[in-house]
Amino acid sequence: MPPSCCGSQSQYTHHHLVTFFLTFFSYVLLHSSRKTFSNVKVSISAQWTPTVLNGSTSAFAPAETWEDNHLFADEQQATLFLGALDSIFLFSYAVGLYLSGVIGDRVNLRYVLCFGLCGSAVVEFLFGTVTEWLKIYNIYLYCGLWVLNGLLQSAVWPCVVAVMGNWFGKSGRGFIFGLWSACASVGNILGAFLASSVLKYGYEYAFLVTSVVQFAGGIVVFFGLLTSPKEVGLSLESETGLGPVETDSDSHQPLMSDDEDEVEVEVYAQRDHNIQQPDETPLHDPRPIGFCQAFCLPGVLPYSLAYACLKLVNYSFFFWLPFYLSNNFGWKEAESDRLSVWYDVGGIIGGTIQGLISDFMGKRAPVLALSLLCAMGALVGFSQSPNNQAINAVLLATTGFFTGGPSNMISSAISADLGRQDALRGSKEALATVTGIVDGTGSIGAAVGQYLVSLIESKLGWMCVFYFFVVMTGGSIVFISPLIFKETRAMWRDRRASQRQL
Repeated sequence: MPPSCCGSQSQYTHHHLVTFFLTFFSYVLLHSSRKTFSNVKVSISAQWTPTVLNGSTSAFAPAETWEDNHLFADEQQATLFLGALDSIFLFSYAVGLYLSGVIGDRVNLRYVLCFGLCGSAVVEFLFGTVTEWLKIYNIYLYCGLWVLNGLLQSAVWPCVVAVMGNWFGKSGRGFIFGLWSACASVGNILGAFLASSVLKYGYEYAFLVTSVVQFAGGIVVFFGLLTSPKEVGLSLESETGLGPVETDSDSHQPLMSDDEDEVEVEVYAQRDHNIQQPDETPLHDPRPIGFCQAFCLPGVLPYSLAYACLKLVNYSFFFWLPFYLSNNFGWKEAESDRLSVWYDVGGIIGGTIQGLISDFMGKRAPVLALSLLCAMGALVGFSQSPNNQAINAVLLATTGFFTGGPSNMISSAISADLGRQDALRGSKEALATVTGIVDGTGSIGAAVGQYLVSLIESKLGWMCVFYFFVVMTGGSIVFISPLIFKETRAMWRDRRASQRQL
């Protein structure tokens, strides 16, 4: 039987609500500051290139205006370096995810989370604001700061997913995590509006506003977040947000299992055992799982590789969409920033609806496959979009629905499924490690992609970039195809069994 789409309201306490919103807004603030860099690329490129080529200052300005500041001879070189910075960030982010996931399962999640939030805010302030105020323009300094920023930001996502996994069980996980995973898209929207509102004063103020807000958010999280129900002495049912019908052993089961009959027997046996021995408590806390063991868990490698392809596409829109809209259609940078939020709006709706559908079906992979097939068509449609903001908004929302939605599902709900599956019985501390592996592998794909996007665009144009996106989206389907066939076969078998019973 598939799990219910959502539990009753009585299953959750105010602690669950506080945890949901604190982890949600932690990543909202992180992504809003990350979005700032993509939203000000045009301004940064203009600052780093000669005024004669970028037209950023009046013709009568003295040559020293740009001679002291410029890093590159023309805008094309600046664009390539911006793409290289994106790749540098994502490579360091990927390496950090592998490490922070393991650390998060061994150190207090709140400490790791707040260290990442506050440390990243300081680095972004140095990168975007201090260097401009002090007129320090150095390629190696920019690269070094962005490597450090990627390592610090990598500490956040595995921790917030692990905290959510501690508080919310399998029941309704697709819907709850689908709604919660909108945090990245909400952060993109917030970052776009914050950046566009102060961009007229200079791109350094966009970095200033978002970094200060993020640092303040890290302080609030440090004093307000409860990483586990055990910190407030909640019982097993309260710990998972479940009533008597569903126990914690059920929250550890993935939606990818075919052996549902055996699982149900084991669950009922566990319930009987708990009823007969209510006062028995485990003698030892579960030990964290090893990194290699986590990589070999069922479903981790296929979803990690699929996410590498999908995150490449999703983060290409994240990093390059405002730049593409501004350069391709000649719109003002602030207009392009505001229009780009429609992609995130589509991702929010897509992740929530597709998560809800997967809860009803009891399977994730078939829902992902159908959405990704539609995403390939949406990408082709957006590549042909005319110079019309209303049409572009609709096409962006559609593309975000079918591309951003599956990305949100894999990085949150499916990662939680993988980190709480039946194979982990006796070793509960694996959620942050598995999340780090999935997101880290995805970030490696995204890092390679960002440099390829800038390279393909400079050599072949934007149309070939979109063809590249279509191929990568198809690659995501290929990697999870064994799981698609497995889960579809299980659904067909369950349907035939229910028909025979009738």
